Amino acid sequence: MTDLSFSSAEAGSQPTKLDELVAVMERLRGPGGCPWDADQTHESLVQYLLEETYELIEAIETGNRDDMIEELGDVLYQVLFHSDIAAHTPGEDFDIQDVAEHMTQKMVGRHPHVFGDRKAETADDVVEFWDDLKRREKPSRTSVLDGIPQAMPSLALADKLLGRAQKVGLLELGAAGGVQVESEDELGSLLLAIVASAKAQGLDAERALRSTLRELQGEIREYEAGAADAGIIGIAAVED
Repeated sequence: MTDLSFSSAEAGSQPTKLDELVAVMERLRGPGGCPWDADQTHESLVQYLLEETYELIEAIETGNRDDMIEELGDVLYQVLFHSDIAAHTPGEDFDIQDVAEHMTQKMVGRHPHVFGDRKAETADDVVEFWDDLKRREKPSRTSVLDGIPQAMPSLALADKLLGRAQKVGLLELGAAGGVQVESEDELGSLLLAIVASAKAQGLDAERALRSTLRELQGEIREYEAGAADAGIIGIAAVED
């Protein structure tokens, strides 16, 4: 087992800034704290988690150092919020330390080439045995589609599904054909033009893409079933 412990000198005797933030959360949701904070649930906070995540993405894409610090803090606060709710919810009973412990174990287990004796010379080597590790972690997943959140933005979902279709051999994304673009600027303009054309004709671009993605998922599952019937071992890739 890899020793990830720190000495008292390394950890320091004074509370860290993260410790202080955890204490603020506990005060806000504790007796005599903020009634609004105390009333929140996992479900009521979902909208704020989404909003803060999108604000962080915007800061990464267009902001500066201060913007990123602020937005990363907002996302971190959401994690602490959910963890504090769980710490005071019967049947959940976990806190931020449990979340951190689980993530540490997960990352150590996912990186045997760093914390163990497995060898990985390239990023492709890492991806290859990641898939193997994740299949063993989640044996109940039998399709490359298992675990993909259907509520993802449609373009992100399309990207994910196309990658999975390629993984099982249903599509070859590198094949000639399709729309040729050479930059993200060019791609963005093309996507905007498609949406504008759809709007002009009274069509819902979002709904159209999601409908097509449902059809693609059906094709992927049919392809996997056919491969299984033919005795070809499936590839149940998972991300989390």
